[in-house]
Amino acid sequence: MNSKFLRLTKGDMDGFFGLFIDNLLQLLLIFTLCPLVCGISAAEVSSKILPGAALSILAGNFFFAWQAWQVARREKRDDVTAMPYGINTVSLFAFIFFIMAPIYRQTKDASLAWKAGLFACLISGVMELMGAFVGDSLRRQAPRAALLSSLAGIAITFISMGFVFQIFATPALGILPMLVILICYAARLKLPLGLPAGFAAVVLGTGLAWALRALHLAPAAGAATPAPLAFHAPHWSGNELLSFLFSPTGWSYLAVIFPMGLFNIIGSLQCLESAEAAGDRFPTRPSLLANGLGSIVAACFGSPFATTLYIGHPGWKAMGASWGYSWLNGTVICAIALLGAVGQVLNYVPLEVTLGILLWIGLVITAQAFQASPSKHALAVAVGLVPALASWLQVQIETTLHVAGVGLLESLDKFALNGLYIRGVIALSQGFLITSILYAAVVAFVIDRRFKSAALWMLAAAVFSAVGLIHAYDVTPNGVENHFAWFTAAPASDFASSFRILT
Repeated sequence: MNSKFLRLTKGDMDGFFGLFIDNLLQLLLIFTLCPLVCGISAAEVSSKILPGAALSILAGNFFFAWQAWQVARREKRDDVTAMPYGINTVSLFAFIFFIMAPIYRQTKDASLAWKAGLFACLISGVMELMGAFVGDSLRRQAPRAALLSSLAGIAITFISMGFVFQIFATPALGILPMLVILICYAARLKLPLGLPAGFAAVVLGTGLAWALRALHLAPAAGAATPAPLAFHAPHWSGNELLSFLFSPTGWSYLAVIFPMGLFNIIGSLQCLESAEAAGDRFPTRPSLLANGLGSIVAACFGSPFATTLYIGHPGWKAMGASWGYSWLNGTVICAIALLGAVGQVLNYVPLEVTLGILLWIGLVITAQAFQASPSKHALAVAVGLVPALASWLQVQIETTLHVAGVGLLESLDKFALNGLYIRGVIALSQGFLITSILYAAVVAFVIDRRFKSAALWMLAAAVFSAVGLIHAYDVTPNGVENHFAWFTAAPASDFASSFRILT
């Protein structure tokens, strides 16, 4: 057994490319969206936000690499795969669009918006620390189909569909690398010279892209001229964060922060369950503690974006990745962020040639939900996919309306007249991760004729609906917003219109 911590295998190189692109995409989103909607300049993003994000990503990746290495040594095997880790995409969008952007629009104070994001990230991290002490109990009580089906829903929609569309939008660049990935991994083919399939696909796709662009047969690179490299050290933001804790501004957004913190806890439990189904069992408490501490570190060093375990462990494992891909990813991502080189990578390696790796991850996760659950629970897995489909559809609708320059609020009745029950889509999408677990668990218990357990889970669903963790929403001029509140707080005469809690 070769158990050296710093070893790198061929599978690690494949896993590195996939996780690196995933992490890089999050940094690119931060680099693009913060100036666009929060008023934070690109220079401030590079000097204040990305260094803190880099520090949290580096620490988390090294911890989970070390965790996998310890399991490998204890169980005397070489095939343990570290949990993938990085910035939480859902929290990223939620904190930007539902906390930071509204504050900037109201006050025109970019610094205040940044501090509010730090506050949200800190509270999310603290919640995950607390969740570390109850996570094992939840994992024992929830059927595997419930934990895996919601991950599968995210994988087949928010991961796979977007990447498929992007690949087919520029097929000359994306199709060939995607086919290399899918064929080599699905058939477990070994390439000449033992080259990793992911590495070969990226090199082949990059060479093809440069050749086609030279012949004017493919779109030119869209990135701007790279800015000069400069080192940006992480800086302590605890003083700004502490002062904001006593401001009512941050606490007024608890309706967004609390569901996202709960989302992170449940998502981490699902990822751990997915890893166990693939053959690697990691302890719950240390994993959630590391997640929470990573988010707290990010907030204290200037990043408003929580970090978490990523879905996709079975995909990395199928590639043959061990723990080396994790520490390598953390090191490279940290270096790129600290040097201000986030936007430079895509000037040389087209994004389209890398998306096949992420598509593979999404497909493997979806398949695992059916394969790793008892066969009789296939119906429960299918039911658990539905809320994620609704959430994905809502995002597509809102994006389309935004591009068309039309607000959702004034379009609600028009959708209903044309047979699209948009209110049902929105209601099902609110808290979709929690709803997916609840629905799948109830169906699994009913299949097993455990009706008392099913009734208890339905009672939990009713409570979550009553307090607005699921189904509750408001449609505002800014779009759909979660309505987190106890339903009896509304005046009786205005109950229906104010809360719109649909069950």
